[in-house]
Amino acid sequence: QLQLVESGGGLVQPGGSLRLSCAASGSPLNDYTIGWFRQAPGKEREGVSCIRRNGIIIYYADSVKGRFTISRDNAKNTVYLQMNSLKPEDTAVYYCAAVWGDYLGDCRVASIYHYWGQGTQVTVSS
Repeated sequence: QLQLVESGGGLVQPGGSLRLSCAASGSPLNDYTIGWFRQAPGKEREGVSCIRRNGIIIYYADSVKGRFTISRDNAKNTVYLQMNSLKPEDTAVYYCAAVWGDYLGDCRVASIYHYWGQGTQVTVSS
């Protein structure tokens, strides 16, 4: 059974950077397409970025394009989300999620994912 644990969240000033990690255990992460999602208070969960098993990046939300970078290190069983030029509107709980195989559909849809981490809080504030 795949288990996911996010880390790297915290409080950062506008314009700052954070790198989130999604570490897997129980199953090789390279068997899965991984998505990063976020949910701000009072808002729906939003797809941020997705990456296939072979490292092909299949999606960035328009709101994060040019600022966020998703990557994976299958040897370390970890997927990363590098977040630069952070804005107050990036404040949210960030989740990683996994679906088996190279998912060919719309990876922004939360319901396709079978495994979720517990989330890590990112707060962007001065």
